[in-house]
Amino acid sequence: MSLKSKDLLGMQHLTFEEINSVITSAKSFMEIATRPIKKVPVLRGKTVANLFFEPSTRTRISFELAARRLSADVINIPALISSAASGETLTDMAKTIEAMTVDFIVVRHSMAGAPHQLARQIKSSVINAGDGSHEHPTQALVDLYTTKEKKGYIEGLRVAIIGDILHSRSAKSNIWGLKTMGADVVLIGPRTLIPPGVERLGVDISFSMEEGLEGVDVVILSRVEMTEENRALLPSLREYSRFYCLTEERLAYAKKDVLVMHSGSMNRGVEISPQVADGAYSVIIEQVTNGVAVNMAVLYLLAGGKK
Repeated sequence: MSLKSKDLLGMQHLTFEEINSVITSAKSFMEIATRPIKKVPVLRGKTVANLFFEPSTRTRISFELAARRLSADVINIPALISSAASGETLTDMAKTIEAMTVDFIVVRHSMAGAPHQLARQIKSSVINAGDGSHEHPTQALVDLYTTKEKKGYIEGLRVAIIGDILHSRSAKSNIWGLKTMGADVVLIGPRTLIPPGVERLGVDISFSMEEGLEGVDVVILSRVEMTEENRALLPSLREYSRFYCLTEERLAYAKKDVLVMHSGSMNRGVEISPQVADGAYSVIIEQVTNGVAVNMAVLYLLAGGKK
């Protein structure tokens, strides 16, 4: 088993078989976390560089743990305060890292397309850990894995993605991944935060929580922030919460065995009520645990998938 490309840049071009390979491999790697010594020699001698131009805790640590559990060497490059600050281009920085015989470069960047630019110019495998408002493929793979583990299947499920779809890279990756795996997708949020023309991807759109959540199997929440981009699109976070916060009352419109997930750090009381976040339907903490195994699977498959 392996991925067709040397890189993981997005979900759009991943096939059903490739996504399924990640899910299957991640399930095997989950067992490693239960061992006294949480390590296997799969990537011994390989080097993984984390190149994060945006602040990150969960994704960066998840990739670092994944690499170390596969016995790879890891370097964390503080790009925000090093070469980037001195004016060195992204490509020159990556080529410098590659010249040190680094095998994988995990990139998070505020500019959409930055990982694609790197992948075209270097031989190392590039993994997109989030590029602007474009994509976040590994988060979508975590959500797909969690869904498959809990439900047993993905095809035919109805999944609601709620929040700032316009600026959410995780939401866009989830749309591609869920549609590839045969799920039905409904996007829920204010009209101003739904990308124009997104229905061409084969998704439904609802501006009402009650209507959109009717009969839903899985809910995936996207973070909503009052950024400079959103100040003209949202009156306030209080107004958003009034209509779109996932409360127990609104969740009752979904199926009785609904799963609740969140693709980023939560704004309690804005996107999700504390009762739902900590409730019986929430698998948000399990997503974090699953993320390490999924990232191990990604590294393993990009390396060729050899035992």
